[in-house]
Amino acid sequence: MSESRNTSEEPRHRVKGEPRFPDGPRADPAGSHFERRIRSFQPRRSRVTHGQADALQRLWPKWGLDIDGRRKLDLAELFGNDRPAVLEIGFGMGEATARMAAADPDTNVLAVDVHTPGQGNLLNLADRSGLSNVRVGNGDAIILLREMLPPDSLDGLRVYFPDPWPKKRHHKRRLIQPEFLTLAASRLKPGALVHCATDWEPYAEVMLEVLTAHPDFENTQPNGGYAPRPDFRPLTRFESQGLDKGHVVHDLLFRRCAP
Repeated sequence: MSESRNTSEEPRHRVKGEPRFPDGPRADPAGSHFERRIRSFQPRRSRVTHGQADALQRLWPKWGLDIDGRRKLDLAELFGNDRPAVLEIGFGMGEATARMAAADPDTNVLAVDVHTPGQGNLLNLADRSGLSNVRVGNGDAIILLREMLPPDSLDGLRVYFPDPWPKKRHHKRRLIQPEFLTLAASRLKPGALVHCATDWEPYAEVMLEVLTAHPDFENTQPNGGYAPRPDFRPLTRFESQGLDKGHVVHDLLFRRCAP
């Protein structure tokens, strides 16, 4: 059945100051309760389709999580089971996340992003595919790790195609840095897999250098270099377009060392 008119974005009859999605993700869930550090992400305002808006309204109360930093999460309670849980930081439009979750239903995926259309799209994909192992987090992943997740609670961490912040003056905004890895290590179980991927070669080199030097992680590759793209990480449309343009994609697979 065809959609009604004005399906390219959410309805325009909101009163000034009214939330975009009353039952959906909040604009700034952590507010001013935490210090304003240099952030590794840049919130973007984009059109939300009718389908995405509908998914946000219907499914956010069930599968969504605002990262407010005010409580400790029990991942078993969040997912309704005690299966292994991985954190994915930055999932774009969620296609790869949904495909990986469908291929591995025994692993729970907490996927975090600040892009509202992507949040709605991932919720829609999970709903249409009957996935029960996906939860969508809205907000700053640093606050989630630092304030809301208990130690040794994660079985894996995924960071696929993070913003490379290519200009030198912006390098301090890059996510994969020693301080972030120390925080992440405190929330990862021993043996947990950290999987990063990027098509920006200078950033890949920095990732490899920083991960190799960090005492809490060890490279899964015997030669100490990059890893071949594992079969469980699907080739995304974005990645395919980059490969067509001659970009080189690097995967990095490291494990959390035992204390």
